[in-house]
Amino acid sequence: MVGASRNVCFTVKVGRGRVEFRVFRMLGFAKWVGKVHGWVMKPRVLVTELLDGLPPGDPEAIRSRRDLRLINFLMGNERWILRVIRRFPEAVAKGIVEFGAGDGVLCQRLAREFSDVRVVGCDLVPRPVGLDGRVEWRQGDVLDGEIPSGGVLVMNLFLHHFEGDALECLLRHGRAFDVVVFNEPHRARLPHVLGGLMHPLVNRVTRHDLHASLRAGFWRGEISGMMKSAGDGWDFRETSTWRGAVRVLGWRV
Repeated sequence: MVGASRNVCFTVKVGRGRVEFRVFRMLGFAKWVGKVHGWVMKPRVLVTELLDGLPPGDPEAIRSRRDLRLINFLMGNERWILRVIRRFPEAVAKGIVEFGAGDGVLCQRLAREFSDVRVVGCDLVPRPVGLDGRVEWRQGDVLDGEIPSGGVLVMNLFLHHFEGDALECLLRHGRAFDVVVFNEPHRARLPHVLGGLMHPLVNRVTRHDLHASLRAGFWRGEISGMMKSAGDGWDFRETSTWRGAVRVLGWRV
């Protein structure tokens, strides 16, 4: 390893070649090596996301929803959700419900993947234009009124919008199902760095909301801990990814 006061250089051999990395102190990255993923952010801070205040047909809202589809793809969120749901065919047969279904993209994928299963999307916005006819749509607040029945409850980038009693209510709703699948922002520093790399590719709404979501996100163990405190009878697997997701899979035992 060779270096001066301002930088460190190290080399990794790959086959017959080698790859050289430089970590520059002047840029504040000297402590990056192997540790960024574990840096924990401050306690949750919720602020209003810009997309939540825009009408569904606003051009900036349309562009931001397209940005979110790109972010979901890069994070592998929907692929993970589909993969883990396949492990529970008995619960799937009772139906799949998504809270915060947004533009209905995930619901549509679920309806195509599980073509014989009832899929219900719930959101405050009206039914998306062109949504697969097999998907039922419930427009309204899932915190109020009766929730659809089913075997699997999915929430993708939705729980972080809530805190206090509202968050506890949503998690209680989860206990009415046999399986819960939650994917939320990881409240750590590396996702902020990676999100910054996305800035040239997304609009101003997404640039703001991306970092707001991370500050309102969760640390590994927080969501399953809250669900466990509500009673026994469940097993949970909660993980985090370097791409910025906290993933919770829970099932009745």
